[in-house]
Amino acid sequence: MLRRRPSLLIRAELDDDLLHTTLRELKPARQLHGLGAGSSRPVWEPVAHLLRGTGRDWDRRAHRVSVLARSLPAVVSQRWAADRPGDGDALVLRACVEAFRAPADGPAAVRGAERTCLRAADACPEDPTPWLALLSLMYSCAVPVKDAVPAWTEAVKRAPWHRTAYHRLLVYLSPRGHGTLPDMMDFAWQAAARAPHGSPVALLPVAARVELTAHRQRESPLAALGASGNWNEPRADQEIDVALKGWFHTAAPAHAEAVTDLNILAFALTRAHLPDEATPVFRRIGRHMTRHPWDLLPEPERTFVYWRDRLTDHRRT
Repeated sequence: MLRRRPSLLIRAELDDDLLHTTLRELKPARQLHGLGAGSSRPVWEPVAHLLRGTGRDWDRRAHRVSVLARSLPAVVSQRWAADRPGDGDALVLRACVEAFRAPADGPAAVRGAERTCLRAADACPEDPTPWLALLSLMYSCAVPVKDAVPAWTEAVKRAPWHRTAYHRLLVYLSPRGHGTLPDMMDFAWQAAARAPHGSPVALLPVAARVELTAHRQRESPLAALGASGNWNEPRADQEIDVALKGWFHTAAPAHAEAVTDLNILAFALTRAHLPDEATPVFRRIGRHMTRHPWDLLPEPERTFVYWRDRLTDHRRT
């Protein structure tokens, strides 16, 4: 008897089922036409309910707000902010939406987005998310690293070892972003060395090496041929060991973007030819593939499935 292999789940919400349900309810939703005309509840109510339930879990809040800002029609945040002008959650979501969209709309929109980020920070003084929105806005506008670091500092002051904050600054420091390779690698190594046991920040040097691989592949076709050598360096083995011992093999509870980190780790372990170490990582991933970093390889989905099924013995029976 043939048993169908479960399809991959590749989605921005990762394994956050509550977020997935909210997105499915609102996109595309009949009530969005005419801003919810004929509906007994505001169009933004499911989002408000989701963020209220997230509470002070700043890690999950940043993930949810970021996905909502990129996935929902802008009308949802516009209507919510208009209906509830003093609502901190509405302001935070609006700040993230504007930070995402404003750079394409010109300098006036960018200035408006900056003001909205600062208003959201005032309305939610303990929340790092408005500062992360401001950091993303600065990144899109190519603000120099030294001028962007204060926004990052405000975020980690409110939530030390915030996973998203560290990864966003890593991307800023990347040579693909607005930094240099030494700055990116030094930041990643120092952060991982100081991170508490069980923190996903222990994975940061591995994420930096993925950025290094992407950077070298972009430089030239010749550089791309040698990009796999990045994973055969002695330092790469040390970075992977820190990620495994400092995060993966600990009893730390799963964080909001654990699926992303598991995919980064699985990718690194296959590139470094460590199948035994990769096996439990793929088991934990299951169906939840992320496009990056597998998109650095030809046929990313097929490559992911090949390694997952080979190492976890998922076969047709």
